[in-house]
Amino acid sequence: MPATAAPSTVSEEDKKTLIDRLARVEGQLRGVQRMIAEEKECEAIAQQLAAARGALNKAFAELIACAFQHRLASHQAGDDRRDQISEIVQLLAKYG
Repeated sequence: MPATAAPSTVSEEDKKTLIDRLARVEGQLRGVQRMIAEEKECEAIAQQLAAARGALNKAFAELIACAFQHRLASHQAGDDRRDQISEIVQLLAKYG
């Protein structure tokens, strides 16, 4: 049976980076709303949405990596690697 993973939190060093990234995404989304209200070209709006989506995907990847690290660190030395891999696959299936 896999070890129960301790709740994972973002490290202090990564917290500021993630908050800054999400603040930029927030600004991008406000800009997209403004572009729509101002009836800008669809392609220009789509480009800005793609940039925001890319930034969100990067933040998501960083948080999933954090969860993986905590899951792997919570296992004992003799634990079965298959259990570790199974937990990671479950995480990806749940959020991926």
